Amino acid sequence: MTRIRLPYIHAFIDRHGQTRYYVRRAGQTRVALKGVPGSEEFMSAYHGALADLRPSEIGAKRTKPGTINAAVVAYYASTGFTADFAASTRAMRRAILERFRVEHGDKRVATLHRDHVLRLLDKMKPSAQRNWLKTLRGLMRFAVAQRLRPDDPTLGIELKRPPRTGGHLTWGATEIAMYRDAHQLGTVARVALELMLNVAARRGDACQLGRQHITKDGRLSWHPNKTRRSTRQAVTVRMLPELKAALDAMSPSVSLTFLTNDYGKPFASAAAFGNKFADWCRRAGIEGIIGDDQQRRNFRAHGLRKAACVRLAEAGCTAPEIMAVSGHRTLAQVQIYIEEANRKRMAEAAMDKLSETETETTSGKPSDPNWQTGS
Repeated sequence: MTRIRLPYIHAFIDRHGQTRYYVRRAGQTRVALKGVPGSEEFMSAYHGALADLRPSEIGAKRTKPGTINAAVVAYYASTGFTADFAASTRAMRRAILERFRVEHGDKRVATLHRDHVLRLLDKMKPSAQRNWLKTLRGLMRFAVAQRLRPDDPTLGIELKRPPRTGGHLTWGATEIAMYRDAHQLGTVARVALELMLNVAARRGDACQLGRQHITKDGRLSWHPNKTRRSTRQAVTVRMLPELKAALDAMSPSVSLTFLTNDYGKPFASAAAFGNKFADWCRRAGIEGIIGDDQQRRNFRAHGLRKAACVRLAEAGCTAPEIMAVSGHRTLAQVQIYIEEANRKRMAEAAMDKLSETETETTSGKPSDPNWQTGS
């Protein structure tokens, strides 16, 4: 801890001579951190505490009862918010609620009607609509449970499904080869690709993984962040030779993470890592393409996660096997990759049969069993 400084970390020695660590920010209650600094337990507790920092709640006692402000403050402290969501989900929903408070914080929570919600969502893009509706629905359900209002104004609101765009581009062999050519072994950029391609990790998990997550038998083991605390299970994956080679080529580092920024420190957030990875992709000459919806898409970190899942599916892995590696929570999420792999296999099989038929025809052999030669 003397060489690696993390924001808001404080330490003190208790009466037994033990060093205790905790997260503290001005105006907020400190949060004790368990485990040895740098360990998975310690870093998981640290990032969870960061997600719960509430800078805008200083002076919460001055909020008027019954207002949106008061409801949001109380919701932040509820187990429905602190225990049910992963750190990344809490951070996303907190950002939405803070924007909501800026415009409507002084209004009465009981006077929010369905029409107000619909007008608010109507101004947004489909992806933003889904996140806002989920967030407001959570707040309103809490308000109903606390008898701050009689009903849930978001109940029954259905959003139109946005047109299918394919999402992030899935990396293929060509893009992976281009990236490897541009970023040689011994660089953080190369470790980033091999890490995500090996373990199918989300960018938020990838930028937090470090040598403390390597088990005694040489596997990577960690708890994915984007799952509920109560149901979070460890993901343990054997490292492939490509990842081992990339890690072995790196110079020794004091960082707690494999992936570091230009200053040799852990990335401050998943978004910061995503921006840096985008720079590495551009340097590799991996440009975006225009999709059917005329939107330009680029090869980015999440596309590597998709590529890893597709590779597992093409290798014949079942849905539960893919889930054990990727940390997906439902079979429906990984079934997409299996269907994609099956389509490729069926297309190859179909073309093989067609080739065999054409070969028989051009070689003079009958393809119709009822065909007979004349005398």
